Amino acid sequence: MMTLKEYLNFLSYVKTLEELWAAHTEQMAKYGFDRLLYGHTQYRTQTSLGDPEDFVILTNHCKEYMDGFLRDGLYFHAPMLKWALDHEGAASWSMIREMMSSGTMTNEERKVYEFNRSKGITVGYTISFTSVSMRSKGAISLAALNRSQDEMDEMWAEHGDDILLMNNIAHLKILTLPYNPPNRALTKRQREALEWVGDGKTTQDIALLMGLTSATVEKHLRLAREALSVETTAQAVLKASLQNQMFVMEV
Repeated sequence: MMTLKEYLNFLSYVKTLEELWAAHTEQMAKYGFDRLLYGHTQYRTQTSLGDPEDFVILTNHCKEYMDGFLRDGLYFHAPMLKWALDHEGAASWSMIREMMSSGTMTNEERKVYEFNRSKGITVGYTISFTSVSMRSKGAISLAALNRSQDEMDEMWAEHGDDILLMNNIAHLKILTLPYNPPNRALTKRQREALEWVGDGKTTQDIALLMGLTSATVEKHLRLAREALSVETTAQAVLKASLQNQMFVMEV
């Protein structure tokens, strides 16, 4: 395991999400957190977190777990996610145990709890990150397998400040790195065309700059809109920018 200083130095220079996530899961496992689920949205409203397809999701949970928790919508009623939406910092999952014993858990929340219990995901911590805008929210759940909550609470009392710092810096780094959602990554030509639009160029300007016909430029822009699931080129520029898919250095 890297020391705190070594890990923060690594985060300062890492260039891809793949490298960051591999190192982060390894680092957290040294503290006993075997399964991580990071999520971030830029499309939050008062009643929704946006389209799950637009979430930045990083995890080492199995596909079966993610299909149930995310794809089937259980996440929306998860007690710790509800806590994360209204708070910042870290919280022990002992909160769930208290909800169970006090009888304050709703039927929807109980379904989430039963699903997690069936997968062995009952012990851990949730970290809610400081939001950079009203529409954004990020959080990470750190689950410990084959351990008790009391054990992890004792560990957190000793190392919690370091773990919180590492996760906060990792989150800030993630916000700067390109994220290519499945089936929504832009090709080099699509990205270049959107970059020129972002610079205020017309289709005719872009055709000249890229050495293409106007029709071909329009085709690249149309395919970019389809890849990003938006209706207008302006929306495509915004979404590609939020996902750090524009003006990126080749690595």
